[in-house]
Amino acid sequence: MKYEIKNGSVIIDGNYILDDINFSISTGDRIGIVGRNGAGKTTLLKALIDNTMLDEGIEDKKFEIQKVGTFTIGYQEQIKFADENITLLDEIKSSYKDIIELENKINKLSSELHKSNKNINDYTQALERYKYLGGYTYKKEYEIVLAKFGFTEEDKNKKLISFSGGEKTKIAFIKLLLSKPDILFLDEPTNHLDITSLEWLEGFLSTYKGSFVVVSHDRMFLNNIVNTIYDVTNGKTVKYTGNYDSYIVQKKANLETYTKEYNKQQKEIENLKEIYERFRFKPKKAGLALSRLRKLERMDIMSAPEVIDERVFKTNLDEIELSAKKVLILKSLVVGYDKPLASIDLEVLRGHKIGVIGANGTGKSTLLKTINGIIPPIEGSILYGLNVHPGYFDQNLKMIDERNSVLQEFRSAHPEIEEGIARAALGSFQFRGEDVYKSITSLSGGEKVRLELCKILYSKPNLLILDEPTNHMDIYGKEHLEEILQEYEGTVLVVSHDRYFINKVATDLLVFENNQVTYYPYGYEEYMNNINNKIQEKIETKKAELPKNKIALDQEQKRNNLYELKKELKTLEQEIVKLEVKQKKLNLEISNPEVYSDYEKANIVNNQIKKVESELTILNQQWEDLTNKILSSNKGE
Repeated sequence: MKYEIKNGSVIIDGNYILDDINFSISTGDRIGIVGRNGAGKTTLLKALIDNTMLDEGIEDKKFEIQKVGTFTIGYQEQIKFADENITLLDEIKSSYKDIIELENKINKLSSELHKSNKNINDYTQALERYKYLGGYTYKKEYEIVLAKFGFTEEDKNKKLISFSGGEKTKIAFIKLLLSKPDILFLDEPTNHLDITSLEWLEGFLSTYKGSFVVVSHDRMFLNNIVNTIYDVTNGKTVKYTGNYDSYIVQKKANLETYTKEYNKQQKEIENLKEIYERFRFKPKKAGLALSRLRKLERMDIMSAPEVIDERVFKTNLDEIELSAKKVLILKSLVVGYDKPLASIDLEVLRGHKIGVIGANGTGKSTLLKTINGIIPPIEGSILYGLNVHPGYFDQNLKMIDERNSVLQEFRSAHPEIEEGIARAALGSFQFRGEDVYKSITSLSGGEKVRLELCKILYSKPNLLILDEPTNHMDIYGKEHLEEILQEYEGTVLVVSHDRYFINKVATDLLVFENNQVTYYPYGYEEYMNNINNKIQEKIETKKAELPKNKIALDQEQKRNNLYELKKELKTLEQEIVKLEVKQKKLNLEISNPEVYSDYEKANIVNNQIKKVESELTILNQQWEDLTNKILSSNKGE
């Protein structure tokens, strides 16, 4: 399978939103799309799905769309519920229509095997097809997916109409994943997922048999699952091989190389101009001057290297007041609403940056709200140290009055300062000129986050209590906030599902897991290493506890499985060879003038070629999967 766009563009209201689009997707590609907010990432994704959005580019280059082989496409927004009065389980099962139809056929044939040999053959073929489609594992598959996305046994029998909008979005996303299209298009799929769900999604996509294209600001997610990055900047798409970290290294190196070449060319241009100006009026040197002018005219002038201000906001937190050593003491603190969610005992020391992580609904945001006095504790006490000045960021941005303009909102938090100083402060957070008079309701999510951070950071708090501050931020915004918090000399308590962000910022962790809250005096990377080590220790312990005869039996079973896999691989290779021979014959046939000049004959042969190509794609994928299984089995031995 191959899907390629060459020299395309997207024009909206007469303006080029994207130009010079060159994008290709092949079988097994794992592609990430990155860029600043508003760069056109989602537009690019939609154009890949709906080719009617595409037009010819600005430059005089041939615009092409190439599609080799047949393939299905899946996109988050494409799935709608035909009937919201059916249960969640019935809706999920509709993703397995072919398998369920086969199940019914197999059950019917099994009761009629005695009637004829044909029934036996049909039954055998149906079983093989059932196995190929994943009939023996599909129930386990959807059970796992539903559990990972937080749906209970009770939820399965609820009608779709009874779920919230957010839950319906999750259900639609689950259906999309389970439908397993050849190309999966995902737009910010990690938004609002907790770390557990996020890690499961990574595992699912890592073993996905088709291809996928994902727009994401989640850098760790991109690092773990993609093998190609497309950077969207100033309407252009640039391809990089590798994951996110690899892309960053390549982009920096490319810019450095380009800058050197540009500076070299600029020196050459200056030299040519100087020679021309010096000698153009001197008869004996006029030829030299003219040759330099012609060389200059023939030169392909490089544009100046693009300088991107990656700073989303600017602030100075160097002058914060020093707090007491013990910034915050939580003693036997129980937080929750109608019922307790979590119990915590914790002393927060000056200068520590504590990352708060855990599954959705475990009480992380509730803890921050309780500490900030928004909701009362169920039990226990909260004690602030001397000279502690907290600054609280609410992920739902409830501290913003949407009736205000940007300037009014800022001055409502800082009424003592003059308008000129207020405008300067807002300007450092990219609210410049007339932007300060914009209505809050007209702002994007990212702009509202900037405004709220501007309000908080201007007061120079020495304790930052941040609840999902990177929501709505692009990568540049996240990176700049990371830099600020790393250099910040105060204390930080931050809830986030962004593992990359937590890994960069947090010196300590507060983990909500298994109905407990545990404090770890180290960062995310060490935390994950410890978890992985414990898992490995458990595996090794179980291995050691196995009786020797059980180990011998397992080894024998592995050898038998390996033999069967190799046998299956050999049969598969023979089938591939046969198809490849058939493909060559058909290609020769289509090149025959008697065939390609006859529309009907050519059409028949072309259809045969497409069918063979499709079969080869399937068999080659099966070959690859089998080969990987054999390699894994050999490693196990």
